[in-house]
Amino acid sequence: MRKQKWLYGMATGVMLAGLLAGCGGNKNNETASPSASPSASAPSASASAPASEPAKNVKLRLYTFGPESTYNWSQTLKAYEEANPGTKVEVVVLSDKGDTQEAMKKLDLAFASKEEIDVLMFSDPAGYAQRVSLGMAEPLDDFIAADGGYKVSEEYKVDTTLNGKVYALPGKFNPWYVLLNKDHLDEAGLAVPTDWTWDDYASYAKQLTKGEGNSKRYGTYFHGPQGGGWMEFLKLKMMNQPTNSDFLKADGSSNLDDPNFRATLELRVKMEQEDKSSVPYTDIISQKLAYRNQFFNQSASMLTIGSWMNTEIGGTESLPLTFNVAVAPFPKNNAGDPIGYAPVTTDYTAVSSISKNKDEAYKFVRWYTTEGQLVQAKNVPSWSKVSNDQLTPIIDSILAGTANPGLVDKNSLIQTLLVSKASEMIPAASYQAEVYKAVNEEYEKLILGQQDIDATVTNSQERAQQIIEANKK
Repeated sequence: MRKQKWLYGMATGVMLAGLLAGCGGNKNNETASPSASPSASAPSASASAPASEPAKNVKLRLYTFGPESTYNWSQTLKAYEEANPGTKVEVVVLSDKGDTQEAMKKLDLAFASKEEIDVLMFSDPAGYAQRVSLGMAEPLDDFIAADGGYKVSEEYKVDTTLNGKVYALPGKFNPWYVLLNKDHLDEAGLAVPTDWTWDDYASYAKQLTKGEGNSKRYGTYFHGPQGGGWMEFLKLKMMNQPTNSDFLKADGSSNLDDPNFRATLELRVKMEQEDKSSVPYTDIISQKLAYRNQFFNQSASMLTIGSWMNTEIGGTESLPLTFNVAVAPFPKNNAGDPIGYAPVTTDYTAVSSISKNKDEAYKFVRWYTTEGQLVQAKNVPSWSKVSNDQLTPIIDSILAGTANPGLVDKNSLIQTLLVSKASEMIPAASYQAEVYKAVNEEYEKLILGQQDIDATVTNSQERAQQIIEANKK
């Protein structure tokens, strides 16, 4: 009852919020022209749902933030319907421009209004965990048990388990990586890294920095933090760890005593204020700089960002590629650390708890997150059954939709994606956004010279603890 009352209250709040504020931007789905090539050959392993009688006139409604241009729904759903006669899938796109904030507000309102929803898609772990806690997603464990009892952690590169249960299966696999201006690297006599540390990254950035004043070329660009968002850039040395990669731990307690939080602050200060190799924070905020422009206009030689950029890495009509691009893995803290751990974004595809067709909805979710990803041909799949050989045509298909794929070092991209893996997912606390905002504010004081690193760490810890205590009452 408590969840139900919350949802009805939330519906009113969402409508009011819609009148007061415009829609926020989306960092993950600002993609370019769709890929021209339709699909890659499917793996030999079968991911079909348990054998059952063919569906008879079942209509599934899929609620998603992903528009046609970046998700190829017409081709994807047609393939599923042809393979499953009697089932029709209607896609409800909640934001034509792929704005996940706008989409989640509309999804919450639709759920509170008890619309017919069979399949849900969430774009980030925090949104997924929050809506699981509200009872919006059906547990999939019984369906998985009937489907051969596979382990999500083995079947997929992203483990979606929350509190011991599975509520969604992952679609795409978008690890963070580093985009490199290979022409600048060649000019500086630097090799494309295949296994490197943040110290190496800082060294590269310093060597790549060139010029002064308005024409200065910086070694790197960090697009955050900003207003409590893009907080990945204050967790650079935390997110490449297998566990405890966030400011809060799984139990909701503070993780700001992790030495890697302090180390990230030290890295940011060193690169911006000592080496002067990263674009100043004041410029990022005051000029509202865009990371795509900084990289494609060659104002910065390196860009740490998510691999949703695969669909744009070869350039677009608005931001053409005029230089050679290579890709490197997310840096490690120490040379002896395992390679590949990085923040990862995916589509958390779930069965709605209010669906009247849960069996068919699960069957679609399982197909969509396996063979369906190959049909969609827009992203690298999270499905582990995709072999190394099959990754190449997927990348070819994705790059074919860019303006100048010939300038992309495809091998470095493929090798980076192959070594990348997600750290353990940490359920988002209800007060996570408050903690993010507080840490962001303390960082601004640091980078603007109003306090030192010791004070920044102490103040961040104290403010986070105050927020945690306040939410326990």
